[in-house]
Amino acid sequence: MNSQKTLRVGMLGCGVVGSEVARLIGANQKDLTARSGAKLDLVKIGVRNLARPNVAKDLLTTDLESIVKDKNIDLIIEVIGGIEPARTLILEAFANGKSVVTANKALLAKHGAELFAAADKSGVDLYYEAAVAGAIPILRPLRESLVGDHVQRIMGIVNGTTNYILTKMDESGSAFADALAEAQTLGFAEADPTADVEGFDAAAKAAILAGLAFHSRVTDSDVYREGITKITATDVAVAKSLDLVVKLLAIAELTNEGKISVRVHPTLISRSHPLASVREAFNAVFVESESAGAMMFYGRGAGGAPTASAILGDLVAVARHRISGGLGPRESDYADLGVAPMGSTKTRYLIRLEVADRPGVLAAVAQTFSKHDVSIQTVRQTGRGDNAELIVMTHKAADSALAATVADLSTLDAVKDIASVLRVEGMSA
Repeated sequence: MNSQKTLRVGMLGCGVVGSEVARLIGANQKDLTARSGAKLDLVKIGVRNLARPNVAKDLLTTDLESIVKDKNIDLIIEVIGGIEPARTLILEAFANGKSVVTANKALLAKHGAELFAAADKSGVDLYYEAAVAGAIPILRPLRESLVGDHVQRIMGIVNGTTNYILTKMDESGSAFADALAEAQTLGFAEADPTADVEGFDAAAKAAILAGLAFHSRVTDSDVYREGITKITATDVAVAKSLDLVVKLLAIAELTNEGKISVRVHPTLISRSHPLASVREAFNAVFVESESAGAMMFYGRGAGGAPTASAILGDLVAVARHRISGGLGPRESDYADLGVAPMGSTKTRYLIRLEVADRPGVLAAVAQTFSKHDVSIQTVRQTGRGDNAELIVMTHKAADSALAATVADLSTLDAVKDIASVLRVEGMSA
């Protein structure tokens, strides 16, 4: 291996993550050279605003296109995010023979097939470990370590903002708005938190995980999505009384019909489940496979340093390929499995009903469940008089049948209000 060779690196973007990548390339130059087989020289950084106090001014340019077209630049790091101009710039980089390392989950979830095809055509690498769960190595195990196995199910906490909010609601009894405000104050949530709290960020990551796990093309539009904005302090308290906890989970699994169910929504899981102990802004991905069994990958899922760690790992990998030849794993979509509609997905509901406290109410409720062939596992009444409430846990059923049951319950005279409906996962019975 020729340790004297130099590979010139161009970077698109220089925000929190990009600044940390630039710092670490400089600070860890000796180690990166030894590990990759080449000196990695960051020679140009594309930015919108040249005012970057922690970056040498001679590295900066506002002409991002010039970086991907520069014949003297070998490798590209993309950390600008979003769809455009990132998509166009990455495609241009491929056309000019440059491998790309990206952290752009939104782009991969929407245009992954196009990008993989372009990389293949040009004979270059596309690496993207940082796109899901920050520093946690989850994509490479799915692409490489588990490629000889059959993944059956993935459940993951892949958004730190929502996990922080739900943790605070669980531990202190805070309302959603108060927990969100605290997350914003501490820098765990953006001023506009929509992408996080409405589940868009997690849905993009779920699409990437599902595609890798099941060797099929899955886009963000295939993912059923619900956010956490409707979760109340009462929901969290009731969950705690049942030894459950609320998490926003990305779930991808194979159905009995051989299709992929992929969804993001608030989920109740047992406090004994490994994911239940994942607190604050940490991420974790729980994988179940045919031969390896159950595995959990845990760590920091966001932030400058953790994300930069994943990017530099990918940078070393593509640099090795550039020096010694060969390419990393290509897109694996041979299975070509369809995506199951949410209605056919088997799950269970926990339903809270505010009801009239009079004889016959429970029978009417039970009859409604029976009408849709939904079996009740447990039912508990709390309160009396005007404060009477039924808490119903179902057995597994098709989501469409469960949703139809809830719709019919809302029409019963005895049901004053459907206080909440939450899906339950990770329970054997």
